[in-house]
Amino acid sequence: MPTPQQRAVEAAVVLKDDEAVTGWAALAWEGGTWFDGTFDGTRHRPVTVVARRNVRAQPGFEVSQEFLHPEQIRLVDGLQITMAVRSVTFEMRYAEGLGAAIEAVDMACYSDLVGIDEVAAYVSALGPVTGIQQARDALLEAEENSWSPRETRMRGVWTRRAGLPRPRCNIPVFTLDGHHVGTPDLIDPGIGVVGLYHGESHLNLVGAAADIKKEAAYRDVGLEPVSMLATDWNDLPDFTRRLVAAVRRARARQAPREWTVETPAWWTPTETVAQRRALASWERERYLRYRRAA
Repeated sequence: MPTPQQRAVEAAVVLKDDEAVTGWAALAWEGGTWFDGTFDGTRHRPVTVVARRNVRAQPGFEVSQEFLHPEQIRLVDGLQITMAVRSVTFEMRYAEGLGAAIEAVDMACYSDLVGIDEVAAYVSALGPVTGIQQARDALLEAEENSWSPRETRMRGVWTRRAGLPRPRCNIPVFTLDGHHVGTPDLIDPGIGVVGLYHGESHLNLVGAAADIKKEAAYRDVGLEPVSMLATDWNDLPDFTRRLVAAVRRARARQAPREWTVETPAWWTPTETVAQRRALASWERERYLRYRRAA
């Protein structure tokens, strides 16, 4: 099976100097980790190329005839692609729904290809083009520190299905004396509840044992954890009930808090795109490696 990069190269064969690959394929070419060119890891998505002339779509790629300013084209490792803010905005505009649009911008931020402020500035300059309102709506819910598409979807369940306040993503938790307790996928510091997503890689004895230890560590300092399993996507009402019950328990807790999200002086923050871009190569390897297990 060809890689996303191979598929982008094959589609680009038809392009001239004023044309380019855009959307997910352009983001994947620039190193976008989560842009694999599929719908949920199964069906292939076509590569989108921008060409104003009459280029016929072929198996594997589709043609967009939207206006493309020459300044929005970048030559990266021999391939003409649209700049990242245009590529992700295209993804947001043409996503199958608001959730998918939020995932697109979240995952572009994960790889530090764009910042939310950069995308917002680009979107604000666009006129009434197809999907622009969906892109605007997605930006209102976007996060720069979601570590996987599933985490983004879990956040959507948290806010839209359960109707709870918007949680923060992957914010480290510390004891009051500065010991790192853990970095939960989601946390509402005001309520004291944390959300942990356990994907398929967690569905074994080793993964389950580690997850139990994490949950115990959060409980020990007074947080209320709630876990979402990969299998919960088949029964979202059940997970929502567990989430709401966890929130109820957290709100009823009377014991003093033994945790904080205030970072100690020794901690290097990596919650924003700007913070991650400022890291040296060795710092990125050291401080961001734990995101790979998300």
